[in-house]
Order: sequence, then C-alpha cells, then structure tokens
Amino acid sequence: MREKKVEHKIACLLAGGFEDSEFRIPYDRLRAAGHTVDIIGKEKGETLKGYKGKETVKATRSIDDVRPDDYEGLLIPGGHSPDQLRADPRFVRFVADFNASERPLAAVCHGPQLLMAAGLVQGRTLTAWTTVQSDLRQMGAKVLDQPVVVDRNWITSRKPDDLEAFSARFIDELREWEQRGQKPATAQAIPAQPGS
Repeated sequence: MREKKVEHKIACLLAGGFEDSEFRIPYDRLRAAGHTVDIIGKEKGETLKGYKGKETVKATRSIDDVRPDDYEGLLIPGGHSPDQLRADPRFVRFVADFNASERPLAAVCHGPQLLMAAGLVQGRTLTAWTTVQSDLRQMGAKVLDQPVVVDRNWITSRKPDDLEAFSARFIDELREWEQRGQKPATAQAIPAQPGS
C-alpha cells in the first residue's frame, strides 16, 4: 500500500537582503514535495531581493493578514532578512506564537536571530551561522556546529553548504510530525558529510 502524500502549508518569513540560496533551495524542495509555501513580507506584493542579486520574489502575503494557525511549517531563511524582521514586533510575535504550537520550524544561517528576538533559545539545542552561534550561547542555548540540528520542533542549519540536508530534514520532519500525531521530535544532530 502506498503512503498517502500529505500537502502542508508553509510560512516563509522574508525581507529584502535574504541569502538567495537559503530561500531558493528550501522553497524549491518544499514545493517539489507537494507543499504550498507563502512568502510573508511586511506588505503583500512587495518586491524582495536577495543580497547576492540572484533572486527577486514578491511577498504573497502580508504579515498583517496571516496567523500562525494557518500553517503547518515555518521557514526562516538567513542573510540580512532575519535582522530586519526581528526589529518588527509583528514577525517576532508570529514566530513566538507559531513555536508555541510545536509544529516544525526551520531556520538557517542568521534565521535563529528571530528565535532569539522572540526569547525562545534558552535551553534549546540548535546551530546557526558562525557569528550567530556565540550570541546563541550567551543567551543560554546549546550550540552544535553540525550541518543540521533537530531539537523538538526546530530544524536548524548553518550555511548554504548545508541546504540540501536542511531541506530534506525539514520535509522529513513535516511528514514525521503528521505521522506522530503532531508531536515534536527529540533533540538530535545530523553529522557532517565528508567535504561539508
């Protein structure tokens, strides 16, 4: 008997200056897996450009028009985007409220800056870009320098080199979340692959 493929609705919080591949690779992998991804910006229709200039996207939804309960997963790409978003209390509140639901939350590179702004990292195990890792430690998080770290509902990753493993694990966690009856996973690290 074939396993039924379940489509989930994913929120992607984004501002200009995002790291191009940290948006594009997870976005494409999620859509290829059959999931819907809403790009949530400050305003619906605003044009958002990656800082490398390789990606330009439009926000499909405004932060004012969405609720965390509308989504089964949350994606926070890195680059300069999380730094901008953490200055906006609407995005910080969305992250905190989404996290309270214990649904899969995936943050890469500088993405955990939004988790810090929401006051969520103390006592959690995660990873991030090298310069963010020390900030996380100072805020009471356990930081692992691994390509992908899963702690309960969080999937975190460090950099563009980790994106394939990060994207695959996020998709796996969405499927497993559904199969577990929507219960969070326990903490674990995914070891580095040779050459990463």
